[in-house]
Amino acid sequence: MSSSNDQKLRLLKMFLYVGCFGWLISVFAIFLPWDLALIGLENLGAQNISYDLMLNYWLRMAAGAFTIIGVIFGLSGLNPAKFCNIIPVLGWMSIFEGIVLAVHGIRLGLNPLPFVYDAVFCLFVGIGILATRNCLGGREKTHTGN
Repeated sequence: MSSSNDQKLRLLKMFLYVGCFGWLISVFAIFLPWDLALIGLENLGAQNISYDLMLNYWLRMAAGAFTIIGVIFGLSGLNPAKFCNIIPVLGWMSIFEGIVLAVHGIRLGLNPLPFVYDAVFCLFVGIGILATRNCLGGREKTHTGN
């Protein structure tokens, strides 16, 4: 692998690990007591949330799903050659999510923070992954898992 490919591989791993951290941080919400979760949501801009069993359940469901996404990013960063087929998918899904967050944050008239951070995070990770994924030397097309 050339020096240029080595640098791209390091960058690809960095984008995958950034994605891992950004999604995996949600693992805490799986176990957080509702009162503390509510404080966190209010600090992010939520208003007038009263306790609801379904909201509590949906918080845990979303946190679990985000944790799974983080694990996939992390595994891909640990072994990009093994996960080379999913890496472009992670990039495109991140870009899609960034666009969804930006469009709806603006449409709903939310305060720019935190939705701008979320949208920029997703776009940064997605574009970074797609820009550096070719360091695998075409293996994303031919890798069979062996």
